[in-house]
Amino acid sequence: MPILDPNSFEFLSRSAEQTRRVGIRLGSILEMTDLVCLEGELGTGKTTFVQGLASGWGSLDAVSSPTFILVNIYRRPDGQRLAHLDAYRLSGPDEAEPLDLDTLLRRGPMVVEWSERIAAALPDEHLWVQMRHVAEEQRGMQFSAKGPHYRDLLQDLHEHMFGAA
Repeated sequence: MPILDPNSFEFLSRSAEQTRRVGIRLGSILEMTDLVCLEGELGTGKTTFVQGLASGWGSLDAVSSPTFILVNIYRRPDGQRLAHLDAYRLSGPDEAEPLDLDTLLRRGPMVVEWSERIAAALPDEHLWVQMRHVAEEQRGMQFSAKGPHYRDLLQDLHEHMFGAA
């Protein structure tokens, strides 16, 4: 295991419900233009995490992976929007250009599954969550902050998950 820098932490989820709860905690502290990038193979819990994130953010919409339509928009009762992008079918950052990611981000927070496929098209500052399969019910999550705002967000998430240090 690599040694984590101060802008990262790891968490071992022991169930899909726990993965969803971590997403709820993150969703509850997301701000208007926040970008959450998810990386991980099939079956590592990315969509489960997004289900929790959308719920914690305040959406009552059903969450499903937008693999074939690329982007789902979830709404809160106050009219705010959360964009959920799935880059699995994109072959690279050039294919993300027509999606107008900047406009999506100006309208509300965005979470991107398979972020590594379009990383060059994404803003440099973001929260990156690398998810990996550990065992049948266990998933490893490494949270990494890129930029000062996301370091603060990461610290807030850590406090929401584990209490104040």
